[in-house]
This record gives sequence, structure tokens and C-alpha cells, in this order.
Amino acid sequence: MTLQQLQHFLAAIEHGSFSAAADALHLAQPSLSEQVRRLEAELGTALFVRTGRRLVLTEAGRALRPEAERTVAAAARAAASVADVRELRGGTATLGIFGDAPPWLVGNVVAAFRRRHPDVRVRVVGVNSSEVAEAVSEGRIEAGIVLLPVDDAALDVRPVLRSQLLYASADPRRVRPPVTIERLAAGPLILPDARFGAADPTQRALLERAQRAGVRLEPHVEVEQPQTALELAARGVGDTVVSEALTLRRAGFPRALHVAPFDEPIEEALAVISRRAAPLSPASRELLALAEQQLGRLGQAAVGERAPVA
Repeated sequence: MTLQQLQHFLAAIEHGSFSAAADALHLAQPSLSEQVRRLEAELGTALFVRTGRRLVLTEAGRALRPEAERTVAAAARAAASVADVRELRGGTATLGIFGDAPPWLVGNVVAAFRRRHPDVRVRVVGVNSSEVAEAVSEGRIEAGIVLLPVDDAALDVRPVLRSQLLYASADPRRVRPPVTIERLAAGPLILPDARFGAADPTQRALLERAQRAGVRLEPHVEVEQPQTALELAARGVGDTVVSEALTLRRAGFPRALHVAPFDEPIEEALAVISRRAAPLSPASRELLALAEQQLGRLGQAAVGERAPVA
């Protein structure tokens, strides 16, 4: 039994004859009649009695009619729901994003998307780049923006922005050049992303730099959120590191903190990721494009918007 057979069956009822139904559907009459005959053969019973030029439903035909109507209507609703998603009239756009992405960046992306597509829901998820990469690899979300490196075995990875990792301290003397990994290791250190530890791309970069310098990098305080690490550093609990992206707007960045790049710059690469060979839904593709636009603007941020750098 096919959807087409049920549609032809209902058309024959509506128009009273195979020829009239075929004309309404722009089909050849033998083609429509054959579909109904196949449906009758599959069900093992006649659905119509042919009386002159009119078709009359049999008892089996009367029993099938409401079920056929429900099935065809459900199929139409299913097609309409897909059209809504395809044409951005409904559905949900989901974007995974690394945990210390600036709130204003996420806000700009979501606000722009909602202005363009007010009927589409938005989900922005993720705590850490490694978590986002895993979710995209497993198909739980379609795409994301992460800090590299991540496990890219099942991913398409496209770097879109490079920035620096900065040393942050409430003590301006601590960020006087040259700022070295040895200085970071020697002082009280606060690091975010406690749950991910060395799996976090930022911690991985710091640990590699420390190993090359022959020093041990052991945090005195570990927290989950980068903003918490910044607040603790602003209170003088210890020093921390911060993505340059978080310093580009003063709002939300502690005024007590001073920042400076390392003597040998530690670069961070932001990348767009999606599952390899998996097409993006229109909504997620649009959301990702807006995120990339914002990242492009981030790379051109005015120097006057940066936090003070020693």
C-alpha cells in the first residue's frame, strides 16, 4: 500500500469516477485505475462497485476511507513541517560554542538570527571545545565553533580566526614584559574548565609550552567558568589566562585586571566544525554563517575597545 494509491483512491471518491479523478490529478485514466486495482489486490477485496458511470464504495471502501484520509493528511502535515524547516519558518537552529566565547558575541549572533527568522527557535550549547567537537562528531548537534586543537577524526574543520592567549593579573608588575610561561608557573595560578583539564585546548597549549620550558604548570585553583577565573584573579587570588576575545569589550571584563601577551605568543585558532559529509539544515547553516560574520568582525575589533594591556 502506497501513499499514492491512497491519494488516487480518495480522488476517485471525490470525483465519482476514475476518468474525472484522473483529469483532476492530470493523469492518464488507465494509470489511476491501475493504482486502485493494485490497492484492491493488496487488500484482497473490492473497494468500489462500478454502477454505470459512477463509483460506489463497498463496505471495505467505506472502512478504508477515514483511515486513508488520516494517512494522507498526516503525510501532508509531515511535508509542510519539512517545508517550514527548509524555508526557515519553523524548527530549531542549534550551534555548539566553546565555553569562554564572549557573551556579546553569542548575543549578536542570536539577535541577528531572530530578527531574520522569528519563527525559528535557537539553541546555543556547549561548555568546552572538546565537548562541542564530540557532540558534532556523534551527530547530536550539527555544527559548532571551537578553539583548536580538537579531535577531528569525523569532522570538517575550517579555521576562521586567530587570536592570542593573554596573561591576566590584578598586579600590574606581574604582566610587565617579558611575560613568560615560567612566571605563570611560579605564581598562584587559576585555570577554568576544571572538568576537562588537559583535554581543554587552552590548557593543552599551556602544558605543551611549560613542558618545553622544563617547568611544571599546576593550578592552585580550578573552576568551570572562565568568567569565574577572571573574577578570582581580579580579587588577587591568583593569576590566570584569558582569550583575547574576552578583552575586546569592557562590559563583563573585570576592571582590576591587567593583561599582556606572552613573550612567545600563544596563538589560539577558532574554527567552524561540522560533521564530515553531513549537510547542514538551512537554519543551522544560517546560524553558522552569522557566527562566522561576527568572528570576522571580532578580528577587526577597534583597539579602543580592548582592555588595558601592560
